[in-house]
Amino acid sequence: MIYKKHLDKDKKLRALLLENDFELELKKNIPLRLMRSIMGQQLSTKVAQVIYDRFLALYNNKEPKPQQVIDTPNEVLRAIGLSNAKVQYLKNVAAFCIEHKINDKKLATLSNENITELLVAIKGVGKWTVEMLLMFALGREDVFSVDDLGIQQAMTKLYSLDASDKKEMKQQMIEISTKWQPYRTYACLHLWSWKDNKPQ
Repeated sequence: MIYKKHLDKDKKLRALLLENDFELELKKNIPLRLMRSIMGQQLSTKVAQVIYDRFLALYNNKEPKPQQVIDTPNEVLRAIGLSNAKVQYLKNVAAFCIEHKINDKKLATLSNENITELLVAIKGVGKWTVEMLLMFALGREDVFSVDDLGIQQAMTKLYSLDASDKKEMKQQMIEISTKWQPYRTYACLHLWSWKDNKPQ
Protein backbone atom coordinates (compact mmCIF):
# COMPACT_ATOMS: atom_id res chain seq x y z
CA MET A 1 0.00 0.00 0.00
CA ILE A 2 1.47 3.36 -1.09
CA TYR A 3 0.18 5.22 1.96
CA LYS A 4 1.98 2.82 4.33
CA LYS A 5 5.36 3.66 2.87
CA HIS A 6 4.75 7.31 3.70
CA LEU A 7 3.20 6.80 7.17
CA ASP A 8 5.96 4.33 8.09
CA LYS A 9 8.26 7.32 8.63
CA ASP A 10 6.37 7.95 11.88
CA LYS A 11 8.05 5.46 14.21
CA LYS A 12 5.19 5.40 16.73
CA LEU A 13 2.52 4.90 14.06
CA ARG A 14 4.59 2.21 12.32
CA ALA A 15 3.50 -0.64 14.63
CA LEU A 16 -0.17 0.12 13.96
CA LEU A 17 0.31 -0.14 10.18
CA LEU A 18 1.09 -3.87 10.39
CA GLU A 19 -2.40 -4.87 11.48
CA ASN A 20 -4.64 -3.91 8.53
CA ASP A 21 -4.72 -2.57 4.99
CA PHE A 22 -7.37 0.06 4.35
CA GLU A 23 -8.98 1.12 1.10
CA LEU A 24 -11.25 4.14 0.86
CA GLU A 25 -14.61 3.77 -0.76
CA LEU A 26 -16.53 6.31 -2.83
CA LYS A 27 -20.22 5.98 -2.00
CA LYS A 28 -23.23 7.23 -3.89
CA ASN A 29 -26.13 9.43 -2.77
CA ILE A 30 -24.09 11.81 -0.61
CA PRO A 31 -27.15 13.75 0.70
CA LEU A 32 -28.38 10.48 2.25
CA ARG A 33 -24.92 9.70 3.71
CA LEU A 34 -25.01 13.11 5.38
CA MET A 35 -28.44 12.34 6.85
CA ARG A 36 -27.16 9.00 8.10
CA SER A 37 -24.25 10.72 9.80
CA ILE A 38 -26.70 13.02 11.63
CA MET A 39 -28.82 10.03 12.71
CA GLY A 40 -25.73 8.43 14.24
CA GLN A 41 -24.55 11.47 16.20
CA GLN A 42 -23.94 10.63 19.90
CA LEU A 43 -25.13 7.04 19.43
CA SER A 44 -23.29 3.74 19.46
CA THR A 45 -22.60 2.17 16.07
CA LYS A 46 -25.14 -0.59 16.80
CA VAL A 47 -28.00 1.75 17.76
CA ALA A 48 -27.23 4.05 14.81
CA GLN A 49 -27.52 1.08 12.42
CA VAL A 50 -30.88 0.02 13.92
CA ILE A 51 -32.31 3.52 13.45
CA TYR A 52 -30.95 3.76 9.90
CA ASP A 53 -32.51 0.38 9.01
CA ARG A 54 -35.86 1.60 10.36
CA PHE A 55 -35.45 4.80 8.34
CA LEU A 56 -34.91 2.87 5.09
CA ALA A 57 -37.90 0.64 5.90
CA LEU A 58 -40.10 3.76 5.71
CA TYR A 59 -39.22 3.90 2.00
CA ASN A 60 -39.55 0.17 1.21
CA ASN A 61 -35.81 -0.29 1.85
CA LYS A 62 -34.92 1.99 -1.05
CA GLU A 63 -32.73 5.05 -0.60
CA PRO A 64 -35.04 8.08 -0.45
CA LYS A 65 -34.54 11.29 -2.36
CA PRO A 66 -34.36 14.54 -0.32
CA GLN A 67 -37.91 15.53 -1.32
CA GLN A 68 -39.27 12.23 0.05
CA VAL A 69 -37.66 12.96 3.41
CA ILE A 70 -39.18 16.45 3.48
CA ASP A 71 -42.60 14.95 2.67
CA THR A 72 -42.37 12.41 5.51
CA PRO A 73 -44.38 13.62 8.55
CA ASN A 74 -42.26 14.53 11.58
CA GLU A 75 -44.15 12.08 13.84
CA VAL A 76 -43.30 9.20 11.47
CA LEU A 77 -39.59 10.04 11.71
CA ARG A 78 -39.81 10.44 15.49
CA ALA A 79 -41.44 6.98 15.73
CA ILE A 80 -38.24 5.28 14.45
CA GLY A 81 -36.27 6.69 17.40
CA LEU A 82 -35.15 10.12 16.20
CA SER A 83 -35.31 13.15 18.50
CA ASN A 84 -37.22 16.29 17.49
CA ALA A 85 -33.88 18.02 16.84
CA LYS A 86 -32.57 15.24 14.58
CA VAL A 87 -35.83 15.16 12.60
CA GLN A 88 -35.41 18.89 11.97
CA TYR A 89 -31.73 18.45 11.05
CA LEU A 90 -32.59 15.73 8.51
CA LYS A 91 -35.13 18.03 6.89
CA ASN A 92 -32.61 20.89 6.95
CA VAL A 93 -30.15 18.69 5.03
CA ALA A 94 -32.82 17.61 2.53
CA ALA A 95 -33.99 21.20 1.90
CA PHE A 96 -30.41 22.50 1.60
CA CYS A 97 -29.47 19.76 -0.90
CA ILE A 98 -32.47 20.59 -3.07
CA GLU A 99 -31.92 24.37 -2.86
CA HIS A 100 -28.18 24.19 -3.61
CA LYS A 101 -28.47 21.26 -6.06
CA ILE A 102 -26.09 19.17 -3.93
CA ASN A 103 -25.34 15.86 -5.60
CA ASP A 104 -22.45 13.42 -5.93
CA LYS A 105 -21.20 15.01 -9.16
CA LYS A 106 -21.11 18.53 -7.71
CA LEU A 107 -19.30 17.48 -4.51
CA ALA A 108 -16.73 15.47 -6.48
CA THR A 109 -15.50 18.71 -8.09
CA LEU A 110 -15.02 20.56 -4.77
CA SER A 111 -12.02 20.58 -2.41
CA ASN A 112 -12.31 19.32 1.18
CA GLU A 113 -12.24 22.92 2.43
CA ASN A 114 -14.99 24.02 0.04
CA ILE A 115 -17.20 21.04 0.96
CA THR A 116 -16.74 21.80 4.67
CA GLU A 117 -17.54 25.48 4.19
CA LEU A 118 -20.64 24.63 2.15
CA LEU A 119 -22.13 21.96 4.41
CA VAL A 120 -21.49 23.45 7.88
CA ALA A 121 -23.93 26.19 6.83
CA ILE A 122 -26.70 23.59 7.43
CA LYS A 123 -28.08 23.74 10.99
CA GLY A 124 -27.27 20.39 12.61
CA VAL A 125 -24.14 19.74 10.53
CA GLY A 126 -20.85 20.40 12.26
CA LYS A 127 -17.24 20.08 11.18
CA TRP A 128 -16.93 16.53 12.59
CA THR A 129 -19.97 15.36 10.59
CA VAL A 130 -18.45 16.73 7.37
CA GLU A 131 -15.07 15.15 8.16
CA MET A 132 -16.74 11.73 8.53
CA LEU A 133 -18.54 12.30 5.23
CA LEU A 134 -15.27 13.21 3.50
CA MET A 135 -13.58 10.07 4.82
CA PHE A 136 -16.28 7.43 4.65
CA ALA A 137 -18.47 8.56 1.74
CA LEU A 138 -16.29 10.72 -0.49
CA GLY A 139 -13.12 8.64 -0.02
CA ARG A 140 -10.85 11.64 0.56
CA GLU A 141 -7.33 10.55 1.57
CA ASP A 142 -6.14 13.59 3.51
CA VAL A 143 -8.66 14.35 6.27
CA PHE A 144 -7.74 14.72 9.94
CA SER A 145 -10.42 14.93 12.63
CA VAL A 146 -8.80 16.63 15.61
CA ASP A 147 -12.15 16.81 17.47
CA ASP A 148 -12.94 13.10 17.21
CA LEU A 149 -12.86 11.53 20.68
CA GLY A 150 -11.49 8.21 19.42
CA ILE A 151 -8.61 9.92 17.60
CA GLN A 152 -7.89 12.01 20.69
CA GLN A 153 -7.81 8.92 22.93
CA ALA A 154 -5.61 6.95 20.53
CA MET A 155 -3.10 9.76 19.99
CA THR A 156 -2.98 10.64 23.71
CA LYS A 157 -2.00 7.03 24.42
CA LEU A 158 0.34 6.48 21.46
CA TYR A 159 2.21 9.80 21.71
CA SER A 160 1.94 10.23 25.52
CA LEU A 161 0.08 13.54 25.19
CA ASP A 162 -1.28 15.40 28.21
CA ALA A 163 -5.08 15.41 27.84
CA SER A 164 -5.66 17.79 30.77
CA ASP A 165 -5.14 20.86 28.55
CA LYS A 166 -7.42 20.23 25.56
CA LYS A 167 -6.23 23.23 23.55
CA GLU A 168 -2.57 22.28 23.91
CA MET A 169 -3.35 18.61 23.20
CA LYS A 170 -5.17 19.48 19.95
CA GLN A 171 -2.29 21.70 18.86
CA GLN A 172 0.15 18.83 19.40
CA MET A 173 -2.17 16.44 17.51
CA ILE A 174 -2.28 18.81 14.52
CA GLU A 175 1.51 19.15 14.54
CA ILE A 176 1.97 15.35 14.61
CA SER A 177 -0.60 14.90 11.83
CA THR A 178 1.21 17.25 9.44
CA LYS A 179 3.82 14.49 8.97
CA TRP A 180 1.08 12.20 7.66
CA GLN A 181 -0.02 14.46 4.78
CA PRO A 182 -1.31 13.64 2.16
CA TYR A 183 -2.57 10.41 3.80
CA ARG A 184 -4.07 11.60 7.09
CA THR A 185 -7.34 9.70 6.59
CA TYR A 186 -5.44 6.39 6.56
CA ALA A 187 -3.60 7.35 9.74
CA CYS A 188 -6.99 8.01 11.38
CA LEU A 189 -8.29 4.63 10.20
CA HIS A 190 -5.32 2.86 11.77
CA LEU A 191 -5.71 4.83 15.01
CA TRP A 192 -9.43 3.96 15.20
CA SER A 193 -8.70 0.32 14.44
CA TRP A 194 -6.06 0.21 17.17
CA LYS A 195 -8.51 1.69 19.68
CA ASP A 196 -11.43 -0.22 18.11
CA ASN A 197 -13.75 2.78 18.04
CA LYS A 198 -14.23 3.68 14.39
CA PRO A 199 -17.29 5.89 13.77
CA GLN A 200 -19.79 5.05 11.04
